[in-house]
Amino acid sequence: MSEPHGEPILEVTDLVKHFPLTQGILFKRNIGAVKAVDGVSLSLYPGETLGIVGESGCGKSTVAKLLMNLESPTSGTIRYKGEDISRLSGRALKAVRRNIQMVFQDPYTSLNPRMTVGDIIGEPFEIHPDVAPKGSRRARVRELLDVVGLNPEYINRYPHQFSGGQRQRIGIARGLALNPEIIVADEPVSALDVSVQAQVINLMERLQNEFGLSYMFIAHDLSIVRHISDRVGVMYLGRVVEIGSDEEIYRFPTHPYTQALLSAVPVPDPVASSRRERIILAGDVPSPANPPSGCHFRTRCWKAQQKCADVDPPLVVPGHLLAEGPPVAHPSACHFAATKPEVRAD
Repeated sequence: MSEPHGEPILEVTDLVKHFPLTQGILFKRNIGAVKAVDGVSLSLYPGETLGIVGESGCGKSTVAKLLMNLESPTSGTIRYKGEDISRLSGRALKAVRRNIQMVFQDPYTSLNPRMTVGDIIGEPFEIHPDVAPKGSRRARVRELLDVVGLNPEYINRYPHQFSGGQRQRIGIARGLALNPEIIVADEPVSALDVSVQAQVINLMERLQNEFGLSYMFIAHDLSIVRHISDRVGVMYLGRVVEIGSDEEIYRFPTHPYTQALLSAVPVPDPVASSRRERIILAGDVPSPANPPSGCHFRTRCWKAQQKCADVDPPLVVPGHLLAEGPPVAHPSACHFAATKPEVRAD
């Protein structure tokens, strides 16, 4: 794992994506919006892995689609090497996508069942013919199969002839075809068995070291994110509520939501598990179409006070924790951020 250094290769500032809600069949009218992403700011540095975690529906995958320009942002900017790429189209977008590739969540639906493995991995060369001339494409595909740990002789097989883990390796090979600098991995191992997950994660780490890749790694499994990530951002209801190094997030979480998430991670040692305090959150996740005022987490938080409803806490290093210094003092969007949960017994 690497420490962030230099200028960010990818920088997201105040990113917002609201999906309009309409009513009516013939005469549709706007009645609101689903606030899928509601002011996200992130930075990805060369050669690092930034993990994004949170519950289902928190906006992780929407962020991934925005980064790939599969969705257009409502507002905010996405800068790649200083250039705003959030509203590019045509040739300009094509040139950027060559450097930012994606590995999708489900290896069973992300590969065309009617195409051979050779055609799937080689398809990017049809869009970017300058990367591999026609005469050398088959050799390049065989090389990519070998890089991800598959037999190059499988080049003429179809996706249904592979296991889930092998299909995800094919997806990774397709992502590597254009020699990208950034790979956005949207829950790349969540559909795989645990033993296969470890193999794919180890493969991604090896490829990162070999090719100097930067990963935006999106997942809901905190143990996997801890293993692969240099820094971790925690999302809740469309916002990043805490961000820091893996040590800062996992050893010294200061946001109540992060503390609740970590308390739910299974511990293999039954003695340690019995001694650990389990935080049970009250209520359900609010609707992103009607999020609470102020802090979005306040309706489920045991620390909530009137200030939490009146003032939206910014994602900054809390002033009362500055004296502690790192790793305790890191950005956390909570008025009452603390390293100890201090759950009330109401």
